Amino acid sequence: MKIGCPTEIKPQEFRVGLTPNAAQEAIAHGHEVIVQAGAGVGAGFEDADYTAAGADIIDTAEEIFATADMIVKVKEPQAGERKMLREGQLLFTYLHLAPDPDQTHDLLASGCTAIAYETVTDRNGGLPLLAPMSEVAGRLAPQVGAWTLQKANGGRGVLMGGVPGVGPARVIVIGGGVVGTHAARIAAGMGADVTVLDRSLPRMRYLDDIYGGTFKTAYASAGNTIELARQADMIIGAVLIPGAAAPKLISRAQLSELKPGAALVDVAIDQGGCFETSKATTHQDPVYEVDGIMHYCVANMPGAVARTSTIALGNATMPFMLALADKGWKQACADDPHLKAGLNVHAGKLTYAAVGEALGLDSITADQAIAG
Repeated sequence: MKIGCPTEIKPQEFRVGLTPNAAQEAIAHGHEVIVQAGAGVGAGFEDADYTAAGADIIDTAEEIFATADMIVKVKEPQAGERKMLREGQLLFTYLHLAPDPDQTHDLLASGCTAIAYETVTDRNGGLPLLAPMSEVAGRLAPQVGAWTLQKANGGRGVLMGGVPGVGPARVIVIGGGVVGTHAARIAAGMGADVTVLDRSLPRMRYLDDIYGGTFKTAYASAGNTIELARQADMIIGAVLIPGAAAPKLISRAQLSELKPGAALVDVAIDQGGCFETSKATTHQDPVYEVDGIMHYCVANMPGAVARTSTIALGNATMPFMLALADKGWKQACADDPHLKAGLNVHAGKLTYAAVGEALGLDSITADQAIAG
């Protein structure tokens, strides 16, 4: 198979879909790898690193999309990239289709087969290709939230850990999954007073057993959420419903109940955001204000630490990428139900029910796509 890796063109996206190590592995499996010139520079990988691994360097994205059997990326294809996708081509990347009807319709029109990192599963019910970036985003969230809280950036002017005689920042993390757990650990490590809200009693028991001395837990009822939010200096939204749009947990009307200058960090923005007033921002212009409340809603947070993120993502995606290349997508998905869960689009049909429900579109099952 010819595997193509174009340069990411989403604003301020520095990651790259293939590391030189992943390219070397694919080539050792008998595949051809083509990488766009400069694709890895933002993550600290030079063209020479890919050449040394056996890959060919290609000048333009157009040539990669025109000739590759499988496109491996990081972020969802942008409008110009979607026009270059073709029938029968395999796309392996993050998609986040539920809040993005334009992308969904373009992928359906292209006739390509698209497998989304964020809906591939594992035997424990986890999301192994989302987890590395969730870990990065979770650990970044208190860091960027602390910056947003600084007065010069529009925030309350509160120091995360306080100082002797002055209490620490109060942080609530809504969602106790991978993002929320990592966010809470780092915020607590910065000295903040941290509470994690979740609706799963088993998850809260787990968090309390492991981190009971580090941060507190609370049940995420609507009343409890707004009560704690009123006291918070920072609120980190870390809720995920796999493949579906994120639920709105704090409404526009409730902003008036929050502390002026409080920081909202919406890590769920790729899935539409979990605050009603959330809208995607970039690293170049990450923060905006609504009703006196500061919003940090960068849609590709892990891109800020591109080298760490690229290597972590590459470690996770490599086995699946090799299976797709070695067997073809149909056999690879038939052999692995967890990879099959990543199938979102095939030959003009949606193959992921949650996306269809979010966008009001019909869908077929992945099994029907494989059999078709």
